[in-house]
Amino acid sequence: QVQLVESGGGLVQPGGSLKLSCVASGFTFSIYHMGWYRQVPGKERELVATIPSYGGEPTYGDFVEGRFTISRDDDKPTVYLQMNNLKPEETAMYYCTTTWPSIHWGQGTQVTVPS
Repeated sequence: QVQLVESGGGLVQPGGSLKLSCVASGFTFSIYHMGWYRQVPGKERELVATIPSYGGEPTYGDFVEGRFTISRDDDKPTVYLQMNNLKPEETAMYYCTTTWPSIHWGQGTQVTVPS
């Protein structure tokens, strides 16, 4: 059974940093493409970042502007999202996901950046 368990969310002041983690189990992590999305209540989920398997290049949402870094450790197996210079409008639930060859979602971790 596929499981994705996120952690690392919390309350951070504007301009601060957080590192999210997502521990995976129940599938062959090394062959899966992974990603992070975020969602604010009442809005659609928004792509934050994706990272392919086997050393491929990550992709980021346009709003990231060099502030976030997605990475993975296939030995752990875990995917990370380092977020720097966070803004209040980035308050959301952040979800870990497998993007290929099949899609699965974690339960999410809340990130709050007060204005």
